[in-house]
Amino acid sequence: MNETLKRGISGTFYILILLSCILYSQESFIALFGVFLLIAIYEFCGMLRMNRILPLILGLSIFSLVAYTTLFSISYNENIEIGILIMALAISLKCLVFLFDDRKQKLPEASKYLYIIGYLILPFIIITKLPYGINGYNPKIIIGIFILIWTNDTFAYLVGKSIGKNKLFFRISPKKTIEGFIGGVLFAILAGFFISKYFIQANAEFKEKSIVIWSTIAVITGIIGTIGDLVESKFKRVAGVKDSGKIMPGHGGVLDRLDSIIFAAPFIYLFYKILSYVS
Repeated sequence: MNETLKRGISGTFYILILLSCILYSQESFIALFGVFLLIAIYEFCGMLRMNRILPLILGLSIFSLVAYTTLFSISYNENIEIGILIMALAISLKCLVFLFDDRKQKLPEASKYLYIIGYLILPFIIITKLPYGINGYNPKIIIGIFILIWTNDTFAYLVGKSIGKNKLFFRISPKKTIEGFIGGVLFAILAGFFISKYFIQANAEFKEKSIVIWSTIAVITGIIGTIGDLVESKFKRVAGVKDSGKIMPGHGGVLDRLDSIIFAAPFIYLFYKILSYVS
């Protein structure tokens, strides 16, 4: 089968499953990302040549516990939520150090488990928190965030291919350019404007704030999401593999498709928290 056709079919299938589960109910949304998490852990362990059993049990146990409290509206100490966010952000900083370390690294076993918890499990938990607004579960919020990520990725590629000359991070991702990176962020901000104005449909008095909020989320997804893409590329480079998996023909694995939102989610949620405290 033609490679472009293969990518088109698997990409369409992925988007249809994603949107269907998000729109159908909060239960189907959380269940889908629980499955995505287990696949991501499976792929990550495969890349780093780890035994998969304990990480899968750990991921399933933690995610199931948090999903249960979310679905049944069981309140828990806010300090736990803050702790999850702080740990995820701390591991994100560790990932940044890992990204800029030029040495060919063999990761210690303890670091591998830290990454599984802070780079995968906690961000997936945070992703399931993102669609909840003032009135409860709102699928448009998470769809809007995915639109921003897809817009950034698409236009970073198109702008980079058209006018890109200066490499962004050649050692890790030779095809990414600074021009493409800037173009992707700018078009994501434009998409954020249209999302806030026509998709989310905020009340008249909240309209102006909504534009600022979605433009800020666009900047976060554009910048942090790109870093997330580079971090995953670094993991693959250390592992000596091209893709994290083969579940999506032409696209690679779940990690390859979700690397941007996985890394950006804690920072978006941090922005949520700052907004709530300011409000």
